[in-house]
Order: sequence, then structure tokens, then C-alpha cells
Amino acid sequence: MPMSPASSPTSPIHAELTTQEAADLLNVSRPTLIRLLNEGKMEFHKVGTHRRIPFKSALAYKKQVDKERKAALVELVAYDQELGI
Repeated sequence: MPMSPASSPTSPIHAELTTQEAADLLNVSRPTLIRLLNEGKMEFHKVGTHRRIPFKSALAYKKQVDKERKAALVELVAYDQELGI
């Protein structure tokens, strides 16, 4: 029975990103990404001296940040409407 793409070991959900790839995905600088990793915002592991971030961890962080940004925007729009702006 063939494996579905979602369960394939080469599926992006199982992929690991370098710090630069993760920084590009999150649209942050590499030093900012390192700070986020050190603060425990995303899981990672080291391969020698290099950090590797699971794709699913970077994507989950991106979704959380996007959700927080959207909530802040909704709050600002509601505030503007209260003020009649």
C-alpha cells in the first residue's frame, strides 16, 4: 500500500529547517530567531553546533504570531470605531 504524501518521511511536516530557513519563513532576522529559540518560543535541537528547527514548530509559531497580530488589529479597529475615526 503506497504512503500518502502527508505520511511520507520526506513530507514538509517532518522537515527540519536551518536557522536561516526558519528566519526567512518567519520574516525575522537570524539573530532574532536565535533569541526566540533561546527563549523557548520554538523547539529545536542541535546537530553538532548547528540548530535545527522542526518545520511544524516554526509553522506553529508563525500561526500563533499571526493570530496575535490579527487579534490586536481587531482591537484597534474596534477602538477606532468607538472614537468615530
